[in-house]
Amino acid sequence: MSFRNLMKRISKISLILFLTTLLSACSNADYIVLDPKGPVGQIQANLIWTSVILLASVIVPVLLLFVFIVIRYRDKPGNRAPFKPEWDDNKTLEIIWWGIPILLIGVLGFFTVRDTFVLEEPPSKDVEPMTIQVTSLDWKWLFQYPEQEIATVNYLQIPTDTPINFELTTDAPINSFWVPQLGGQKYTLPGKTLSLWLEAEEEGTYFGTANNFSGKDFTKMKFDVIAKSNDEFQQWVNEVKQSSKPLTLNDYQELSKQSVVGTSEYSTIPADLFEYIVDKNGGQYYRSNNHTASDHDRKQLELSNNE
Repeated sequence: MSFRNLMKRISKISLILFLTTLLSACSNADYIVLDPKGPVGQIQANLIWTSVILLASVIVPVLLLFVFIVIRYRDKPGNRAPFKPEWDDNKTLEIIWWGIPILLIGVLGFFTVRDTFVLEEPPSKDVEPMTIQVTSLDWKWLFQYPEQEIATVNYLQIPTDTPINFELTTDAPINSFWVPQLGGQKYTLPGKTLSLWLEAEEEGTYFGTANNFSGKDFTKMKFDVIAKSNDEFQQWVNEVKQSSKPLTLNDYQELSKQSVVGTSEYSTIPADLFEYIVDKNGGQYYRSNNHTASDHDRKQLELSNNE
């Protein structure tokens, strides 16, 4: 087989593989990040596709040009390619191969900065938001609903079309909270509270997971996010309050030990449990202006009295 035929075959195979990969990315079953079910996930999916298109506009021509140069200027008898040993500069070409990447980086940077600031706000401005406090543990998730005064372990239930403000911390090593179809991941840090806005537009069950290595069983830190209508969500809250046991400080201390557990619900939660978790890891949780880390001993007594 001649070199030219070999290069043509390699080029065809490369193009087929590229197109196959691109088309397979359209499969919602395998690429859930590209199958968003909420406004936050949609913005981030659009940013991914924007990045792919912009980068492909550079990478694809470069690869095609590479194949052309290898074929056109290879060493062969009778090659008529011009030989210019004194040529070392071309301002036009330099402007092209420096200007296009700079322009693309500027465009990509604009969209990235714009969407980053947009995602720091509630997705739906005309709907009352809800707060869920998330604590990553070894190797499980504790979700507290401070407004409903209930808690769950290893699964979430949320109302559709409602902005959810996830307040994130950890009582274990650093981890990362991620629900791919609803939005990007965010870290859980000891003594820190980070905020993540998510919203589900469609009813369904969405995959959630820990996205950071945190020990031998971190791969089991997966959870379901169940999105239902507001009426069904409120009905679920009432069922949890009526049929589940309360969460005490002793229960939490046992839960925070290294272990793998299933799902569970709690009908009540200790007052200021989330604040206590943040403060005990050296941080300060500000829900009101008069709350400081110096309240730690007082809150610990309050938690004990709530058992």
